[in-house]
Amino acid sequence: MSNTLNRPIRVLVAKVGLDGHDRGAKVVATSLRDAGMEVIYTGLRQTPEMVVNTALQEDVDAIGISILSGAHMTVFPKIIALMKQKQLTDVLLTGGGIIPESDIAKLKEIGVGELFAPGTTMLTIVNYIRNWTIENRNF
Repeated sequence: MSNTLNRPIRVLVAKVGLDGHDRGAKVVATSLRDAGMEVIYTGLRQTPEMVVNTALQEDVDAIGISILSGAHMTVFPKIIALMKQKQLTDVLLTGGGIIPESDIAKLKEIGVGELFAPGTTMLTIVNYIRNWTIENRNF
């Protein structure tokens, strides 16, 4: 398997629920775009259903959820369930925000990828998505 792709990586960045703080999501979206990825930013107040339907329609490699509201133990499991229902089992679900370490471990157990805390470098996020995509969606 090659260590590069012959196409841009496609990433959906979304804010789910009533969390109105999107500066971090916009910074991440811009950094991913600057790294050569195609980014679809859905904006604020998305539902899990909207996110998964957009991911399916846009044929993304990864979904990144920014969440600061404390609803991560509801949002991520709902998105994972919808992804399985829509057979998006080869798409990365990752994200970041204010998420306690104990909850991160629980979310990883159900299939969520890495979750990034405030202060994580953009290079770390870019490299994680790039490496995961090369390893799991190199087609």
